[in-house]
Amino acid sequence: MSLSDETLRKILVQIQQTAVQSQRALQITQQQTAAKDRERRILQLTIDEISQIEEDVNLYKGVGKMCATVDLQLGVMLTFCRFMLVPRKTMESELKAQEKELADDISNLNKKTKYLEKQLNDAQSQLRDIFHHAPNKQ
Repeated sequence: MSLSDETLRKILVQIQQTAVQSQRALQITQQQTAAKDRERRILQLTIDEISQIEEDVNLYKGVGKMCATVDLQLGVMLTFCRFMLVPRKTMESELKAQEKELADDISNLNKKTKYLEKQLNDAQSQLRDIFHHAPNKQ
C-alpha cells in the first residue's frame, strides 16, 4: 500500500515541526537548568559562609528596595535597601529550604531534558527513515 505524495508531505512536515519544537524546548530547558544551577551554587556558597559564623549572631536579610527622589531639579535618585535582622539559624534554614527547592527544580528540568532529547531523537530517526526508504525520482 502506497501513500500519496500529499499525504507523505503532510507527515514529513509534521515530523519536521515536532523536531524543531523539541529542539527549541530542549534549548530553553537547558538554559533554565543552567540558571537554576548557578543560583543553587550561589546559595551553597552563602550557606557555607554563614555556617562559619557564631550561632548567637544575628544577620541582616534583604527584604526589598525603596526608591526616593532626593533632588527634583537635578533628577537624582537614591536607592535605599530595606533589611531585617534575623538569627543566623533562621537565615541558614531559609537558605537551605531555597536550595532544596532549586535542587528539586533542577531534577525536574533534567527529567524534562531527557524526555525532549528522546522526542527529538525519535523525530530525527523518523526523518532519516523516510529519506532512506524514499524512492529516488530523477
